[in-house]
Amino acid sequence: MNAQLEKINAPISDAEMQRRWAAVRAAMRERKIDVLLMQANNDFMGGYVKYFTDVPATNGYCVTVIFPVDDRMTVIGQGPFNMVREFEDEDDVLRRGVARFMGTPSYASAHFTAHYDSELAQKAMAKYAHAKVGLLGVAAISYALMDGLKKGALAQATFSDESEMVDAIKCIKSEEEIGFIRRVAQMQDMAMKAVFDQIRPGMTDLQVAAIAEKVGHDHGSEQGLFLCASSPMGVPPVFANRHQQNRVIQEGDQFTLLIENSGVGGYYAELGRTCVLGQASSEMKEEYEFVLKAQKFTTSLLRPGADCADVWQAYNQYMRENGRPEEKRLHCHGQGYDMVERPLVRMDEHMKIAQNMVLSAHPTYTTPRTYSWSCDDFLVGQTDASERLHQFEQKIFEL
Repeated sequence: MNAQLEKINAPISDAEMQRRWAAVRAAMRERKIDVLLMQANNDFMGGYVKYFTDVPATNGYCVTVIFPVDDRMTVIGQGPFNMVREFEDEDDVLRRGVARFMGTPSYASAHFTAHYDSELAQKAMAKYAHAKVGLLGVAAISYALMDGLKKGALAQATFSDESEMVDAIKCIKSEEEIGFIRRVAQMQDMAMKAVFDQIRPGMTDLQVAAIAEKVGHDHGSEQGLFLCASSPMGVPPVFANRHQQNRVIQEGDQFTLLIENSGVGGYYAELGRTCVLGQASSEMKEEYEFVLKAQKFTTSLLRPGADCADVWQAYNQYMRENGRPEEKRLHCHGQGYDMVERPLVRMDEHMKIAQNMVLSAHPTYTTPRTYSWSCDDFLVGQTDASERLHQFEQKIFEL
């Protein structure tokens, strides 16, 4: 086996990569876009880079991708000064579809290196001085990159946000992608079971979350969040990140956990449940039963052609009619290479629900004594109600 290929965790097939590139280039030609530009520095919300290259951005290091309509890509990332690697077609299993990789030792923590990536991008994009440049994920592209391009080599170019064009392709999953996501959901089911099998009084929240992370790593996970919290009965256990996971769990406590990690192929899903190291209160059980009804209500509306704003409004009407708090943040959203991906089921989203989208639904609210929620991923079918991808039982677990 190729020594480099042995190192790569669950690569996407060549056929799937070619499908993506062809679909995007067809859309670019229709909109007369000459080249796309994207940048990311993490694999939580850096999905464009992963989607086009099958290599994630990680660790806060910037990765810039230049995707021409009629040529292979240029990737700019962490490396020594003056590093340029040229690739022939198919001669590098890691850098598929890439013509060159340009390295630079820039760091967001060292302000004087901010222009390094831009200088390389200007060299790589010199022939696009008067072109139409499409931007992907403008919230993730650094000011330094765009400032350098617009004042430098691309001062005469035309820029437009083309995220909408690519999102319409990226958010609808192929059969290969759906297969990977099913495996991610299965991995998370195993992780949650391991947590509930092993949680004990005397452990910290962080130690319990580490059980789920270990299961993920054992099954191909590369990155993820494990938000959790414990509390005495009657105190809402609102989960938090690792900085707030030092509490020691006691007998009779309740514990909430959100497993939100990527799995094989780099796809995200999320699973959330609550357990009690003793007996759950009747109020907890009553509120949880309502949460499941609220989740089912939302997912029954996730049908092809559905308007996200309409689903949002219908959900909040349902909550009001049942005397529960309205959603004011986000209770349902797409997932894939981004932990939170479009569409957002919310009043400000204009993308419509489509077949083969994968969405997480996690209705959540607090009362003075409970934290009520449940979280699962769903696949939008052709006509029927969405399919729940997680198989983990939906209940409050009394351990």
